[in-house]
Amino acid sequence: MFEIFGIPSQALFGQLLIGLINGSFYALLSLGLAVIFGMLNIINFAHGAQYMMGAFAAFFLLNFVGLNYWIALLVAPIMVGAFGVVIERLLLQRLYKLDHLYGLLLTFGLALIIEGLFRNYFGSSGLPYRVPAALQGGQNLGFMFLPNYRAWVIVASLTVCIVTWFVIERTKLGSYLRAATENPSLVRAFGINVPRMITLTYGFGVALAALAGVMAAPIYSVSPQMGSHLIIVVFAVVVIGGMGSILGAIVTGFGLGVIEGLTKVFFPEASNTVIFIIMAIVLLIRPAGLFGRRA
Repeated sequence: MFEIFGIPSQALFGQLLIGLINGSFYALLSLGLAVIFGMLNIINFAHGAQYMMGAFAAFFLLNFVGLNYWIALLVAPIMVGAFGVVIERLLLQRLYKLDHLYGLLLTFGLALIIEGLFRNYFGSSGLPYRVPAALQGGQNLGFMFLPNYRAWVIVASLTVCIVTWFVIERTKLGSYLRAATENPSLVRAFGINVPRMITLTYGFGVALAALAGVMAAPIYSVSPQMGSHLIIVVFAVVVIGGMGSILGAIVTGFGLGVIEGLTKVFFPEASNTVIFIIMAIVLLIRPAGLFGRRA
């Protein structure tokens, strides 16, 4: 074992790994928020609750249906995404012409209701979800021990983020999505069902949150409060990257996760506030965010 800046290498690289893992969840969640805000102009405060629902969906599928982690990785986001579609059709559609504040208040209320229901039924203590057998164990890299599951989370999250960015920024479907936010009447003239596109976009953003929840279940305990502990940080990530910016959500999510992890090594006292300090600095210098566009 060697030292870097007087810090044992295992401690430094261990915190770097933790930062990348946290950054993976920050990126996935902020990506879902960016997709929803960019298309619907809704600040989805229920995103943390939907992340928690993804973890609970995986827990139910394993313990009550007998479906393993790999199937839950596909089924749980679809289930929670379908729930999001119902919310959009019944509630959010009524708010699109109103101020952003109404959407924030509605989704904040939904988050409280969902979390309260799960907490009343399951309590506040966490429920275990085992790591899939194929990803148990790890690799000894010499300077650190790398658990297989955590490596999988980082690679899978990065892959999903890149594919989502490519679809939205580099394909015809993405062009329609972006055009629908700027001029929905013109997009309708091409025979595209804009309301359906908006509904499916919200469902997709919710499904991204649920996917993050499934991947988080074996690392963190499945708890009704797991989303509320994370959502404030994720909103800070979105603000720093730029509201509605897909690239900003991805880059900022991973970058701030690493910065947070390294802060725990060099200045532990600031590790819980470093992201908010960065947010304040960015808002002072560039109010639209690092990758955002000025109104």
